[in-house]
Amino acid sequence: MSRQPPESAASGEEDPGRILVEDATGRRPFMRGILIHSLMARGVDYEEAYRTANAVRERIRPRRIVGREEIARLTAEVLGPRAAGLGPLPLAADILVTGQGEGSRFSKGFLSQSLLAAAVDPNDAFDVAREIEDELVRRRAREVPRHALRRLVHEALGRRIGTDAADRYLVWRGFQDSARPLILLLGGTAGAGKTSLAHEVAHRLGITGVLSTDSIRQVMRLMLSPEIMPAIHTSSYQAHSVLDAPPGAEDPVLAGFRAQASVVSVGVRAMIDRAVAENSNLILDGVSIVPGMVGTDRYTNHAEVIFLVVATLDAAAFRSRFAARGRDARARPTHHYLENLDAILRIQEHFLELADAHDVPIVNNESFDRSVLSIIRHVTETLRKKEGFDAARLLSA
Repeated sequence: MSRQPPESAASGEEDPGRILVEDATGRRPFMRGILIHSLMARGVDYEEAYRTANAVRERIRPRRIVGREEIARLTAEVLGPRAAGLGPLPLAADILVTGQGEGSRFSKGFLSQSLLAAAVDPNDAFDVAREIEDELVRRRAREVPRHALRRLVHEALGRRIGTDAADRYLVWRGFQDSARPLILLLGGTAGAGKTSLAHEVAHRLGITGVLSTDSIRQVMRLMLSPEIMPAIHTSSYQAHSVLDAPPGAEDPVLAGFRAQASVVSVGVRAMIDRAVAENSNLILDGVSIVPGMVGTDRYTNHAEVIFLVVATLDAAAFRSRFAARGRDARARPTHHYLENLDAILRIQEHFLELADAHDVPIVNNESFDRSVLSIIRHVTETLRKKEGFDAARLLSA
């Protein structure tokens, strides 16, 4: 299983209008910005680096393909006597990250992205990635083993942010090398903020599989008519209105909600089954992901399933969120939610009771940014405990 997208050295089709730099690993487009950055990393000020890169580009402009060593020679000629003190000019884009018989080009962008799994601020992640890039260029590295790069990152995170963040990074990278997918389930009532959190957490963990039970329910609506399955053809908090509840039964709102969730949960399990079969990470969110109803025990030996309930305990926050949603999406008029706020809050209370009964942690979504970090930390801490954390092993893998 490979969840680390390689950065291709060259595309299958070359742009005839571009100058290509060729070496033993293949051909890549000449990038003036990369040359400027590399010169600055060697101590050349911006103005001189800019002039040098422009001069080199003008000298090779008539050429279709130019060797990498010739780029270095021309750069030294333009710099003159000062070049002697700079030594070779490695480019960050030319550094190969090796490991397990594979190699990919070092990318500060990819590294910065992967650091978000340590539950750190994106600005801190970028700063650490830039520090690592500068260190590799300073060392004049042509190749760096993946375990050595991982060690550099771990040390940099520890210095800048702390050992907890550094260890979270190791835990997630270690899990990426395992043979089990992560299935993250975010349940909660309408308006709790599940979908926004799911997409942001997916972005930070580098997970491409994100799905909402709204989509599953919509597919099921095409297959099951209102006459056959009326509960799925309306909202979770209005499902009771299309059902005939017997006298003296439980709260009709909760009965309708559970009737809908029990049907949609069949589709939820199908999506999990597919992710497990394909060994792909997946984040699922939705009102139909109910503690005790999904049946996560069946996946114990095949995937790492983490279940969280997202709640908004402040009713005023619900109102403001629904108002914002109404402004942003005309198909979701504000009054549609606000008129049913009592039913939504009753369903949320039911979620909280079920979460408590089934030992499912609750994320109180008061602050979006804090909730994102909380979810990522919970994921990595869960993996640390279940997978076992061995820093020495992870740093040498």
